[in-house]
Amino acid sequence: MEKIKPEIGFDIDAVPTDLFIGGTWRSGSTSKRLDVIDPSTGAVIAAVADASIEDALDAVAAAHQAAAGWAATAPRKRSEILRRCFELMIERKQMLAELISLENGKALSDAQGEVAYAAEFFRWFSEEAVRLNGEISTAPSGANKIIVQHQPIGVAVLVTPWNFPAAMATRKIAPALAAGCTCVLKPATETPLTAYALAALYAEAGVPDGVVNVITTERSGPVVSKMLHDPRVRKLSFTGSTEVGRKLLHEAADTVISCSMELGGNAPFIVFDDADIDAAVDGAMIAKMRNGGEACTAANRFYVQAGVVDEFAAKLAARMGAMAVGPGYDKATQCGPVINRKALDRIDGLVADAASRGAKVLTGGKPLARDGFYYPPTVIRDVATESTITREEIFGPIAALTTFTSEEEVIAAANDTEYGLISYVYTRDLARGLRVSERLEAGMVGLNRGLVSDPAAPFGGVKQSGLGREGAHHGILEFSETKYIAVTW
Repeated sequence: MEKIKPEIGFDIDAVPTDLFIGGTWRSGSTSKRLDVIDPSTGAVIAAVADASIEDALDAVAAAHQAAAGWAATAPRKRSEILRRCFELMIERKQMLAELISLENGKALSDAQGEVAYAAEFFRWFSEEAVRLNGEISTAPSGANKIIVQHQPIGVAVLVTPWNFPAAMATRKIAPALAAGCTCVLKPATETPLTAYALAALYAEAGVPDGVVNVITTERSGPVVSKMLHDPRVRKLSFTGSTEVGRKLLHEAADTVISCSMELGGNAPFIVFDDADIDAAVDGAMIAKMRNGGEACTAANRFYVQAGVVDEFAAKLAARMGAMAVGPGYDKATQCGPVINRKALDRIDGLVADAASRGAKVLTGGKPLARDGFYYPPTVIRDVATESTITREEIFGPIAALTTFTSEEEVIAAANDTEYGLISYVYTRDLARGLRVSERLEAGMVGLNRGLVSDPAAPFGGVKQSGLGREGAHHGILEFSETKYIAVTW
């Protein structure tokens, strides 16, 4: 496919495209390159190296060789390096945002928000690096003292998705480095350029050679499996689908590797009769349309109480129908393309299935006839509970509305899923809001808020939405081993 240069404010050819192993750029042991596609046009914008299993093991070896030195580095020194990563990301916010928009398709305003969010993990964990405190206590018997320490868990394999190419990486790399771990990052092949650009930035910030290694590969399954079966690897942190997460948990079980898994979601968005409807619509626009709906935290199932469903549906359809759709890096764009043709066909099928079961399309509902992979912001109402769209993660700009009557009914419906990442609740009744929030089976709840992600808060789900937490103090503990020393003095 022809390589076309888009009109952006930086030179795409200056972005690294080779593997980053042990502080050096290398083309890899195979000559094959992987095309990176601009979802806004369908054109090739770059080609990155395709790592072999041998390349991956070289990355593990580099991380292992650097591990002892990095673990012994003073927490304050690690903290200062992480802080410098934050500062460089903020200095280059526009360039990084344009790069994300280019390879991911998301609207530039969303990409700018992602860079700020991604950078904040370095600032937060630069502060956590010097606060990984242990404990000392006296045994109840009085026979000895109990000393508890938190030590680096070791070499970590980090696997990230395409939808947040900066934030999903820094949310793992920052706590790993703060804890004293080294790592091998395998970003998605759809959006590898951001990972490589950031790898160069880390080196500039002072991250030592081998502490962060980045590889891209078309053979993700065999490559990751081989790394997980290497005894030098002691941690897996994965963000992606529940289906792939289950397979990786099986792989990790062979060597009893510690796993942090941030998996799929099927978020309910509940609007009660007493809610501030304008505020609920504002929150819905964030919860649904952030990154064009291509987010695990995206509102998936809208449950609106009967007394306000007409008002909410009309206002949401008007807002979503008015959004400007276009290339992500166009400043006027509010909703960019979805990631690829497969995603476009999939979400179109979900809408068609819902419509065949009686759902009414209020706005959108059909792919746009233009180059690239565009699906307009779409609102459908009266969605039947047996529709596929209520069971699967949409990952697109589709809001599916269902009416409910009672609190008990909506709680049961919201919890009727294998997922449990996040839920949203809108009500003016604080007692009801907290009561419902406690009963929802989710790791996170947005109560009268459409955005909950914060590096200072523990991010993660329950049920088949994942294991462990990212962000907050919990995030650094995911990369630490707890050691107990019994001592008498």
